[in-house]
Amino acid sequence: MSVRRLGRARATAVLAALATVSCLSLTACSSGSDDPQGDGGSGGDTAAGSGSGDTAADDGGSQQVDDDGSSGDDAASPVFSTNVGKGASDVPVSTLVEVGVDGGTLSSVTVSSSEGEVAGELNDDGSSWTASERLEPGTTYKVVSVADNDSGEAKERMRFTTADLSLDQQIYPSVAPLDGETVGVGMPVIVTFDLPVTDRKAFEKNMSVTSEPAQQGSWHWLSDNEAHWRPKTYWRPGTKVHVDVDVNGVDAGNGLYGQEDREIDFTTGDAHIYQVDADTHQMKVFSNGKLLRTIPITTGEEPDYTTRSGVKVIVEKFESKRMNSETVGITGSEAYDIDNVQYAMRLTYSGEFIHAAPWSVASQGNANVSHGCTGMSTENAAWLYQMTRRGDVVEYTGTDKPMTLDNGYGDWNASFKNYEQGSALA
Repeated sequence: MSVRRLGRARATAVLAALATVSCLSLTACSSGSDDPQGDGGSGGDTAAGSGSGDTAADDGGSQQVDDDGSSGDDAASPVFSTNVGKGASDVPVSTLVEVGVDGGTLSSVTVSSSEGEVAGELNDDGSSWTASERLEPGTTYKVVSVADNDSGEAKERMRFTTADLSLDQQIYPSVAPLDGETVGVGMPVIVTFDLPVTDRKAFEKNMSVTSEPAQQGSWHWLSDNEAHWRPKTYWRPGTKVHVDVDVNGVDAGNGLYGQEDREIDFTTGDAHIYQVDADTHQMKVFSNGKLLRTIPITTGEEPDYTTRSGVKVIVEKFESKRMNSETVGITGSEAYDIDNVQYAMRLTYSGEFIHAAPWSVASQGNANVSHGCTGMSTENAAWLYQMTRRGDVVEYTGTDKPMTLDNGYGDWNASFKNYEQGSALA
């Protein structure tokens, strides 16, 4: 995996059929005949017309492949084959270049462009080479293949050009958490795409999450634009996680292609689990299983502003935040606009926060009077804010209004068995 094209906000890649003269079975669809474009238009590697110095005398016995696939000697020269035609244009960027040889053993294959070499590997018996990276759009590549047998060494050069892509054909992936971030044990991996992925299976096959220590987990697609990954249970504290979104050049369907590979590493911190009981109006704060503090709180007033029960995860934090009820649809006599709400920690996209609520201290611990948020004293909110990270877990009980998967980081509100069913590969 590599990140070969950076700095675009949209994706660049193409996964489709192979080039016009494709030969997937590695039969001799490009024989030892000359490259029409040659190595810079020279006409290819023949003993008479290479222009590269690749003659038997110059190479210490190397053979140049003639048009008919023979070397001109008594022993037959190796015959090369590729899944991309010589001089082909509009080759899909999804192509994994393959080179094979008949009557010999490949010693090296180089596929390169102005941006560098394409990674790949020879198989064990030297009969074929396969790229491990897809291609870039609108780019000319040179393929240099070398093989040998009892008659000596043979070399073939060829060129091809990939199809160009507009920004509207490219899908750019964004990944959370951030690279190097330390997060709470409830943090899911979130990959969002700026254009829809129709072929989810193709993308998911190229997206992986690994951890140390290893933990079972699964992808779950919330939509064509968003895929999450979570472990079966909360992350273990101190876990090192590596995310590899290797979608550059992958066919997303509907004429769209992944543009850029993304790799990030993050770590999980202490297991912060906050338990909120709307019936008792209390929050218990645990760190690595140890109860640190029990905090009097108030939650949403029923029936109109009931706080959701279920597992929530801290999405973001604000030391000070303006809260305007119109942004969540509350108007009229219940409307509010508070400019400086301190120590606000978002739980849902629909507007539930934990925050300081000095105006409701008299109700904290004995009544639910908020518009859905969890309020506490400024002193308790400041203490909690300082220890809290994105990804920390807040478990709510005591109401009949359920949390959902897509309202914030709601990934834990499904059994793992049901969560797995959201994988494109399930």
